[in-house]
Amino acid sequence: MAKITKDTLIMDCLKLNPNSAEILQSVGMHCLGCAMAHGETIEEAVFVHGNDLEALLAKLNEGVED
Repeated sequence: MAKITKDTLIMDCLKLNPNSAEILQSVGMHCLGCAMAHGETIEEAVFVHGNDLEALLAKLNEGVED
């Protein structure tokens, strides 16, 4: 099974979890339309936005499809 990690690119996260856009936006990460999203990892985005990395990863991995 695939897993979203701190090194997963935001665009790959969107492919792995169909609910990830909603999850990211719910924590103030509105980076989906940003050009940086194609090359930015979850960890980098969390650093910029000041979110809890482990809590966000747990949420994102709840909806990962096999």
